[in-house]
Amino acid sequence: MLKVFLERLRQGYRTSAYPLEEPKLPDRLRGLPVIDQAKCASGCEAGIESCPTSALGMKDGKLELDLGRCLFCGECERTLPDGAVRFTPDHKLSARRREDLVLRGQELALAGALEGEMHRVLGRSLKLRQVSAGGCNACEADVNVLTTIVFDLGRFGIQIVASPRHADGILVTGPVTENMKLALEKTYAAVPSPKVVIAVGACAISGGPYIGHPEVHGGAPSVVPVDLFIPGCPPHPMTILDGLLRLMGKIERKRAAEVVE
Repeated sequence: MLKVFLERLRQGYRTSAYPLEEPKLPDRLRGLPVIDQAKCASGCEAGIESCPTSALGMKDGKLELDLGRCLFCGECERTLPDGAVRFTPDHKLSARRREDLVLRGQELALAGALEGEMHRVLGRSLKLRQVSAGGCNACEADVNVLTTIVFDLGRFGIQIVASPRHADGILVTGPVTENMKLALEKTYAAVPSPKVVIAVGACAISGGPYIGHPEVHGGAPSVVPVDLFIPGCPPHPMTILDGLLRLMGKIERKRAAEVVE
């Protein structure tokens, strides 16, 4: 036990200061993609066809990328004309509306806080029941790691709870397989109102690599109403944390406090 205490003393304070300070993430992180339409006037067909989930497409002569389908594999960055799509290390990806995840070169409309009575009831603390609706455990692992000392989800008043009866909402991972559809519906019904639904990862948003499979229902929106979309495959823990804090309005309040100070 003494060795444990000495090691903790040696390591010092390990919890991230986010959102008061930007996290130090590796440059190789594939975060928010940037589209340069000028570099994709022609020769994009091969790159579009290379996308395993059809996240890329052309509309009205412009390249568009659906973050809700994107696996962040980087294949488009390699096959499209140089610079047409470039992945940045920006971890901020969450959105409140599904259509906001479709990029055509514009700035991503990041998630805003809950409104009105929902914000009054759920803005200070949030208890979530996590539902793995057929996931591969990658998104589940990155949700779980938020409870560790580095992220310390509980300091924001956010907790993962065991029962939907004790929850303010559900956090869904996985593409919602046929054998998990009823479980998801029952979990949602068991959460008292008002409640929120958060879809984490490409599978939970759109079905991910299983889009169109007869045993998959195409993600959480096909079964329950979704209030927050957090794309990725899997999303970085900071991406998930950023989305949750934006939903609760905590990032805006903290930044406003910094400006006042």
